[in-house]
Amino acid sequence: MNVAYVDSSCLVAIAFGEPEAAKLSLRMRRFDRLFASNLLEAELRSAFLREEVSVPPDDLLSWITWIFPNRALSPELRRVSQVGYLKGADLWHLAHALFLAPEAKELTFLTLDKQQAVVARTLGFDL
Repeated sequence: MNVAYVDSSCLVAIAFGEPEAAKLSLRMRRFDRLFASNLLEAELRSAFLREEVSVPPDDLLSWITWIFPNRALSPELRRVSQVGYLKGADLWHLAHALFLAPEAKELTFLTLDKQQAVVARTLGFDL
């Protein structure tokens, strides 16, 4: 199965029609399933509030299968932190991706954040 983890930066870019949005949207549609932490919804809604536009369309969120870990993500958070510094939300997303795919090479990690992409690549995720 062809699966990917989607960072908030991707859906924000699509929702606001940023230059890379069309290409990214086409790429995302090639995956059988897209996964994310439910932090993505909070970050997306926050971006809409910041830009003073209406709530994001539900169909954008309907692409996502939510990951709800049944334990603390301390091992994953440590593993990501050993590779490089990330802001909390970026660290959180990568920890969820590792929870989903401990062998990172089994999952594509989609992000537009350059530092997060460097750390994801170092962990072994395809980008």
